[in-house]
Amino acid sequence: MEQGMSDNPGVIAFPPALYAGTLLIGLVLSFVFPIDFLSRSVALVLGVLAIICAGLIGTSAFRTINRAQTEVNPSRPTTAIVSDGVFRLSRNPIYLSLTLLYIGIALLLVALWALLLLLPLLVIVQIGVVQREESYLERKFGDEYLRYKARVRRWV
Repeated sequence: MEQGMSDNPGVIAFPPALYAGTLLIGLVLSFVFPIDFLSRSVALVLGVLAIICAGLIGTSAFRTINRAQTEVNPSRPTTAIVSDGVFRLSRNPIYLSLTLLYIGIALLLVALWALLLLLPLLVIVQIGVVQREESYLERKFGDEYLRYKARVRRWV
């Protein structure tokens, strides 16, 4: 690691806070300017499915990280490349689970504005979080991370 560089990726904000803040803005907009776009029954089914998937993916990711005895908090140093479990399918299963949870809540509340804000949120997460984490992992782990990155997709 280069002198003067902190041993963390330097993400722009705590990722769950980005998701929660954006969702809150979308829910407020949907309350103030409601737009019906989906029947309640369809929204309920899709929302519940998204939340269940988010829970399964997130739980698996956290268990895998804990087994590897490394950090999940991006403000703390990573001590290992986690490449088993759900990390065999996605380099970012926690962000995938946060995205599915966000979608599920927005659907359950039939909040079109929240769903519309998801795209800019994902751009912010990609640029301000994921790319910074990837650069950090490349600097810290070099070829080991590059091999992992070459064989596993970023999101799905």
